[in-house]
Amino acid sequence: MSAITVSGSFAREQLRAPLTVVLLVAVPAFFVLIFAGVLGEFAKALGGTLEARSATAISAGWAAAFLSGTLGFFQLGSSRGADRRLAAAGLGAARVALARIAAALLLAMTVAAVAFLTLWIRSGIGHPLHAAVGIAAFAAIYIGVGAVVGAFITGALEGSLLVVLVFSLDAFTGPQMTDNGGGIGAFMPTRRAADLLIAAGGGHGSPSADWLGVAAVAFSALALALIAFWLVARTREA
Repeated sequence: MSAITVSGSFAREQLRAPLTVVLLVAVPAFFVLIFAGVLGEFAKALGGTLEARSATAISAGWAAAFLSGTLGFFQLGSSRGADRRLAAAGLGAARVALARIAAALLLAMTVAAVAFLTLWIRSGIGHPLHAAVGIAAFAAIYIGVGAVVGAFITGALEGSLLVVLVFSLDAFTGPQMTDNGGGIGAFMPTRRAADLLIAAGGGHGSPSADWLGVAAVAFSALALALIAFWLVARTREA
């Protein structure tokens, strides 16, 4: 049994419930359609200077981040016993982890695609390719956030609340909310991705250093998620 075959099974497992499929489409569309205007007004109230198109673009990134982080957490949390059994049956912890990452990426990129299409239909995009990459980066980064939380916290309520806490801190201290580049916002995981997406939504370019920074954070987040899935698959139950 190959890791590719298993990753397809993992993705189908997550999509087995019809409500999950509906949420994967409805939630990102809801974020972009409903929260874009609210985010722009809230940013202005806090002293930010977010343009209307940039507000819509950043809402698409947050939609992908929120769902990807939640999916990453619950995928890891619900798979502990099954992954250990698969690893012990001969697949190995590394291949199980790779399959889990592939499934998580498939689901996250589906969410990112829905958010991107909703963004494009709602308001248009100054730089579509840049925006697509920015939204995908949000999704990839939060796969790592959700998986790392799931590796250390087994309780569904506690873990999901922690993912939401990280998401909230990230969202409300980012560049979309304030012109101040300091504070805790400078150390949050999507800081550079938010800069890219805000620029893309407004039709502006970004320096190559920002692209390299986003790529480094996204790949680091996925590497952490891979390690988290591997640790869970190889750890024996007490």
